[in-house]
Amino acid sequence: MGPFVLEFSKETILISLLIFAVRVVGMALDTLRIMLVMRKKQGIAWVLGFLETVIYVLSIGVVLDDVSNVLKVFAYSAGFATGSVVGMWFESKLAIGHAHIIIITKLPGSIVADALRAGDFAVTEIHATGKDGNVWLCDLTVARKKVKDVETIVREADPDAFVTIEDITPLHRGYWGSGQLSR
Repeated sequence: MGPFVLEFSKETILISLLIFAVRVVGMALDTLRIMLVMRKKQGIAWVLGFLETVIYVLSIGVVLDDVSNVLKVFAYSAGFATGSVVGMWFESKLAIGHAHIIIITKLPGSIVADALRAGDFAVTEIHATGKDGNVWLCDLTVARKKVKDVETIVREADPDAFVTIEDITPLHRGYWGSGQLSR
């Protein structure tokens, strides 16, 4: 391997832009694949893994063929980093899976729970004692696509509510809103 070269020919710039674009797509697929594996979506994860590997082998081959060219190495690295972020954004738009939400409110009675029920969400309401006295816990599980809807309802009912959200994998059937049963 010789010294590093910084070449700005039209061909090198076009190849570098292609390397960047291909790595963005490849890493976006890889990031999406990892998130699908965590949600036990084996079939689509396999397809994405296959495509991502083909893209990786082809793009790394072009870079390794001329590894002394700084522009190609930079394009590969920038495409890798950008693709991870693009994949995360894309996955958040797909919102595959389910979320478990816990809301802690100081409002009396069922104010937040009733607002959620009016929005067709199944809520378990629990009276509890917090650091400063009585609180109510609202516990619910929703499709991730509905998390923003829940957040809007909670903020309207109690802007000071404490809300936590975590991704889950449901084990048994239950009410998911709109009268639909899911496994």
